[in-house]
Amino acid sequence: MHIGIILDGNRRFAKNNKKQFWKGHESGAERVENLLNWCIELKIKELTLYCFSLENFDRSKKEVNFLMDLFKKWFKKLENDKRIIENKVKIKFAGEREKLDKGIQAIMERIERKTEGYDNHIINFAIAYGGKQEIISAVKKMIKENKSINEKNLQDSLWIKDEPDLIIRTGGEKRMSNFLPWQSTYSEWIFLNKMWPEFTKKDLENAISEFKSRKRRFGK
Repeated sequence: MHIGIILDGNRRFAKNNKKQFWKGHESGAERVENLLNWCIELKIKELTLYCFSLENFDRSKKEVNFLMDLFKKWFKKLENDKRIIENKVKIKFAGEREKLDKGIQAIMERIERKTEGYDNHIINFAIAYGGKQEIISAVKKMIKENKSINEKNLQDSLWIKDEPDLIIRTGGEKRMSNFLPWQSTYSEWIFLNKMWPEFTKKDLENAISEFKSRKRRFGK
């Protein structure tokens, strides 16, 4: 199955625990570390993580700079992560990467090249991402390549081509926030009140169990 997760609630987690905002983001990154293990153990085929939206660039310069440094540090670590090699995990990045620091872009490109031949698992990091912008980019690509504008060609031109079966949003909010508007047309959604750094393996297992109990009709 393909699971998408909106990693929401890092700043509120820090505030609730009387910590600086950056502690919340660090705790969120540590939780992603755990999540990779859980997804491998549970044999989840594909995972898409909403890490940083285009709108997030409007946050304070101090917070954006901290997040960029955190991404750079975390992706460098991921580049040589034995779990990725041993479990043949393909890593892809979706978003307007030209808006990111050149150093982050270089690391992302190296990781994608290094893992492009793997196919046991796929992890998509949506960073500098916006769903509406993704659709616009896909339409521009079709026009440039002189392709007919239809559903199949548009989906083939998206940054993330596969449709999630299940999308989980932490943090208590109940909205899409411009995350995979095309791909999530028939996805099942689960909203959790827990902040992202509080998310556990049991929460993931419960979400999968809830997904399996639902009957998907796909509009029929």
